[in-house]
Amino acid sequence: MSEPRPKLRVDKWLWQARFFKTRSLAAKLVSAGHLRVNGERAVKPAQAVGPGDVLTFPQGRQVRVVRIVALGERRGPAPEAQALYEDLTEVKEDNPDTPKYEGKGRPTKRDRRRLDQNRFGPLD
Repeated sequence: MSEPRPKLRVDKWLWQARFFKTRSLAAKLVSAGHLRVNGERAVKPAQAVGPGDVLTFPQGRQVRVVRIVALGERRGPAPEAQALYEDLTEVKEDNPDTPKYEGKGRPTKRDRRRLDQNRFGPLD
């Protein structure tokens, strides 16, 4: 007979893998219906997950997609937590939140006037 696949509560795993600061924050995300396990919506924080499952959930301004590699014994340091999953999230090259100014330091007064003209039209 084969051994059953090891499982862990999804809220506890998200907390151990350091995606959320507290376990209750992870449970709120799951209860709100914002987590998908293998494409199916999870509604209970007690849903069991194991190695091989794919989780999709929002974190900050991006949607994270991770595959569970291992179950943790504790909430350890970051390198230990990163060994629990494989990140499948697509990386975007351009950041739309950055301003048009290319980060060459603080703009001069002349540069700020040009930026304002582009935004608001000619100033009289």
